[in-house]
Amino acid sequence: MSRQVVCLAALLAVAGCGAAPATVVAPMTTSAHLAHGPTLLVAEPCRVVDARADARCTPGVLNPDVTQDNIHATICAPGWTDTVRPPASYTAALKLQQMRDFGEPGSPLNYKEDHLVPLSIGGAPSDPHNLFPQPTAKTTEQEDLEDHLHKAVCSGQMALTVAQETMRHNWTH
Repeated sequence: MSRQVVCLAALLAVAGCGAAPATVVAPMTTSAHLAHGPTLLVAEPCRVVDARADARCTPGVLNPDVTQDNIHATICAPGWTDTVRPPASYTAALKLQQMRDFGEPGSPLNYKEDHLVPLSIGGAPSDPHNLFPQPTAKTTEQEDLEDHLHKAVCSGQMALTVAQETMRHNWTH
């Protein structure tokens, strides 16, 4: 084997010893040059920016049990979200893990583990790719939009898929 291949293999073995974020889907990469010439792609960590989930790590996942045809038996039925909401023990542990993985500072008390695509419009309840640690000080705007979208879907003014895509693709606009 060439010296470059051996060096790269050794570097990858050492890099693989650390715990990788479990929630990374398709991290962005940057080039880092080694002293001997090969280029190594390094994953940038996930971040929560201005209370928005990082789409690389939290792209939003849909609940396959919720469809346009069954919204009145699922998301539009009073109390339905309580039947699918994951237990607090699961979300609390996931929040702590994601805060470490995402490099989020401060106390866990200042965050809530939030669904990118809310349960009220058919978001996946327990999939880590639909959950992220959101600063609690920034939740009001998102919650207002969630309520609006839920009402629009249940009243027939908006298709379920449109509401879901609104939340998956930058709900701040």
